Amino acid sequence: MKMSKSENTKQFIVEKTASVFNTKGYAGTSMNDIMDVTGLSKGCIYGNFENKDEVALATFDYNFNIVTEHIKERIQRTENTIERLLVYPNTYKNYFRYPYLQAGCPIINTATEADDTHPKLKERAANALLYWKTSIEQQIKRGIARNEIKADTDPTEIAVIMISMIEGAFMQAKVTGKIAELKIAMTFLEKMIGSLAS
Repeated sequence: MKMSKSENTKQFIVEKTASVFNTKGYAGTSMNDIMDVTGLSKGCIYGNFENKDEVALATFDYNFNIVTEHIKERIQRTENTIERLLVYPNTYKNYFRYPYLQAGCPIINTATEADDTHPKLKERAANALLYWKTSIEQQIKRGIARNEIKADTDPTEIAVIMISMIEGAFMQAKVTGKIAELKIAMTFLEKMIGSLAS
């Protein structure tokens, strides 16, 4: 279905500002930043979005969807559950290969900043985190049903540990500018995932 001119402009604004919001954060991204990166006037931007909040919410969705689709596409290449779970540490360990992750994980970037200052963004980040957790839980349940993962594995426990390790290690890498700790954590996570095999 062909998009209207307005929808095309909205999409253009979101795509151009996605990395700016993910890098600078909501508070750090000004209307001038949005105008600079899009080459559009303030009037044109406000003609498509009610305010900066709307642009921020749309760019969060866009950033999260890119990460989600990439992971999903890689997961669907294999049937084996252990290999599917290994997609997560492998992707984040090699985040520098993926332009959309170089500015940081959109969930942790948004959750950290929007905790008390932006309820709608915080809610978006919380929903994204729940979606991620549920996806991992479902993979583990599938693995148990297929006798690929030990029957006594707790899907929620593993999902929470995986996400905590990925986000914590990713945060360290972004703060220090070094990937050594990230690689250590992801190698440990790969071993942990391997130990779930039945």
